[in-house]
Amino acid sequence: MSGPPSPGTLYLVPAPLDFGCDGETALAEVLPEGTLRRAARLTHWICENAKSCRAYLKRIDALHALAAPLQQQHIAELPREVHKKGDHGGKDHASIDATALLAPLLAGHDMGLVSEAGMPAVADPGSSVVRAAHGMGARVVPLVGPVSLLLALAASGLNGQNFAFVGYLPQDAAERAQRMRQLEALALKTGQTQLFIETPYRNAALWQALLQALQPGTRLAVAAGLTLPQAEVQCRSVQQWRALGAPPPGKHVPVVFALGA
Repeated sequence: MSGPPSPGTLYLVPAPLDFGCDGETALAEVLPEGTLRRAARLTHWICENAKSCRAYLKRIDALHALAAPLQQQHIAELPREVHKKGDHGGKDHASIDATALLAPLLAGHDMGLVSEAGMPAVADPGSSVVRAAHGMGARVVPLVGPVSLLLALAASGLNGQNFAFVGYLPQDAAERAQRMRQLEALALKTGQTQLFIETPYRNAALWQALLQALQPGTRLAVAAGLTLPQAEVQCRSVQQWRALGAPPPGKHVPVVFALGA
């Protein structure tokens, strides 16, 4: 009598960075052929939003035929409460048991974990799924694709040997200014680059707050629309930004902000 099947493999499938943008980037320009081929062979998925996942699979299908028609793909969504808070537990983060979502993996099926943009579980939910897969003894394989934080860091000219991603800053103006000054002090004292993001429609408010709160000599980088045709990365001192009078990043463009010495 044979025993239970060995667990399948959990593939971390990166998505293009054009989610919510006016235009789409050609997949072949931002994702390797091997990543697209592997994704096309999967039929079981865990995602943030099923509609977005199907739209992504449709784009993949245009290049590599899916192993099963779109209507027959098995797609499960992460709980809504983890979308903003994250799902790795700890203070201010949701803590969930993702074991049930991985039932197909335990049955021997390979599965894909995908977010709406970039690498799942990096500045996006999904760590609970990866953690549960490791607990099952399953193989976890990250596929190659765009990671906005590293692209922004590399193009900023700031310290790439010592850096931290701090997520979203507080929405309350006073708390946000205090947090900015804390991050600035840390960056100036240790040389550690501080990376953070914001919901696109709040880009302008965050930009103005940064220019008001930070010291003139602090370097501030803005990486907008990465991998898109209109992508732009600029890094200047706060004093230079103020003198330039540059407009804030657009409210429909995803942006990675970074500050450092």
